[in-house]
Amino acid sequence: MALKPRKPVPALDFDTVGGGRWSLAEQKPQNFTMVVFYRGLHCPQCKRYLTELNGMIGEFDKRGVATVVTSTDARERAEQAKTQWNLPTLTIGYGVSIEKAREWGLYVSTSRGLTSLGIEEPPLFAEPGLFLMKPDGTLYWGSVATMPFARPHFNEIAAAIDFALAKNYPARGEA
Repeated sequence: MALKPRKPVPALDFDTVGGGRWSLAEQKPQNFTMVVFYRGLHCPQCKRYLTELNGMIGEFDKRGVATVVTSTDARERAEQAKTQWNLPTLTIGYGVSIEKAREWGLYVSTSRGLTSLGIEEPPLFAEPGLFLMKPDGTLYWGSVATMPFARPHFNEIAAAIDFALAKNYPARGEA
């Protein structure tokens, strides 16, 4: 089921690499909270995508955007992704349930075995999604995919945020 712009998003809470618990309800960003769901340690496209975000996190901070990355991976795999992919600036969560991923409108896939990284896909995992929520917890913008390819680039997201803030542009797709 797709989330509806201008409506509250489902609750979201998970543990983070390095300790601590992240909760969407506790976020108090100046402008937006950005939640990026990635497929997991097995995904070479996710490695490239999150590396791009890691290099731009300061740009989102400047725009008043609180950012977190998470997946259905277990703690050990999330820790490996943060370390092996060299993602020091990202807050990385883990352990999102398949049910919660579906509640957020994410597609779920079954394992195809080893990927080009030589890492086994989990039996079930969520496909990628990216969501921007306003400080009141309503959906501003969302993008979900059935495949690991062709995700929105973070420089384009930053430019879209600039436009939205400058023009007081409303969330669209609400009708």
